Amino acid sequence: MTIEVRVPQLPESVADATIVSWHKKPGDAVARDENLVDLETDKVVLEVPAPAAGVLREIKLNDGTTVTSGQLLAVIEAGAAAVPGASAPATMAASSGAATASAAVTASGAITAARDAAKPDAAAAKLSPAAKRVVEENKVDPKVVPGSGRDGRVSKSDVVNYLSAKDAAPAAKAPAGAPVPSARGARAEQRVPMTRLRARIAERMVQAQATQALLTSFNEVDLKAVNELRARYKDQFEKEHGVKLGYMSFFAKACVEALKKFPAVNASVDGNDIVYHEYFDIGVAVSTDRGLIVPVLRDTDQQTFAEIEKSIGIFAGRARAGTVTMEELTGGTFTITNGGVFGSLLSTPIVNSPQSAILGMHKIQDRAVVIDGQVVVRPMMYVALTYDHRIIDGREAVQFLVTVKQCLEDPARMVLGV
Repeated sequence: MTIEVRVPQLPESVADATIVSWHKKPGDAVARDENLVDLETDKVVLEVPAPAAGVLREIKLNDGTTVTSGQLLAVIEAGAAAVPGASAPATMAASSGAATASAAVTASGAITAARDAAKPDAAAAKLSPAAKRVVEENKVDPKVVPGSGRDGRVSKSDVVNYLSAKDAAPAAKAPAGAPVPSARGARAEQRVPMTRLRARIAERMVQAQATQALLTSFNEVDLKAVNELRARYKDQFEKEHGVKLGYMSFFAKACVEALKKFPAVNASVDGNDIVYHEYFDIGVAVSTDRGLIVPVLRDTDQQTFAEIEKSIGIFAGRARAGTVTMEELTGGTFTITNGGVFGSLLSTPIVNSPQSAILGMHKIQDRAVVIDGQVVVRPMMYVALTYDHRIIDGREAVQFLVTVKQCLEDPARMVLGV
């Protein structure tokens, strides 16, 4: 019995998705609920599991194809066993003739026919879409390019490296009077389409700068008290809660205290109205290979330090795995981003629209500061607040940062609410 694998129902706000990569090839055995293919939307990566155990007989659409809900992706023969050596590249049938032949024979014969039909183009089938374009543009025989991917799959970088090595061949092989190749070799370029997530990020960032009156204010925080608190309780905290006591929970709690005092920083603009949010859903920016995403910590004011740290750890892992849901990425009222983990000393973050403000954390660095008339060395961090000046005045922005600073330099304030 054959079973169709179709694109799952996409979230309401997502019109289509792009096929990122197939994890199985025609002829491969698949287990029920095993991930067959990744689909990328402009916010998350969706996994499409196998609806039944059996053999993947046919893949209908290649990597890079844009698909919509319900579209046919592949066909599985339920209950069948894989035939040794029957696996073929994860692409569509090599020709309509192969598809016709496969329809006229038994299941076993179909595999053989598909494999035989694919033989003349086997080398080309192992090319990624980007590599195929470079091969065609440079008239390169794909059979001579060594592939570094799975099952010998040739990537674009493999083709570029091959061309560079070829162009850098010894000048002695060139006929007399021929131009001598540059010692630097080929000056290759790569043109890679933006991922849907990257394109969506670009769109939202440009939109924020075009529609909001963005301004950034700065302050600095002495983290000596936080460091001492973490050092004193880190072992007991981890033993009790199963998670490390990081900086983000302190900053999240400090921001909640500041947002309570300055509600405009937690508000947003809707047409000619200002919407004041009476809850505190704080987004925490997470960097992934696909781009920056911002999962949201719901009701942060009601969460403990341990709950915040656990949530951030879970979100970070799922964000990098591409399994964060749409609901977990929407509805934040304020965002915190930490460029310090990459070594940034100072920056001006861009507001995550439709929010009106974002706090930027930076690298902690020992610096000489004057305290009570004495020069001492303290672990200092610059903090930045970028805000929409249409609804947040400079006074509010500066006092917001001062409140964050006070809470972090004297963490007892967050316990006492002062």
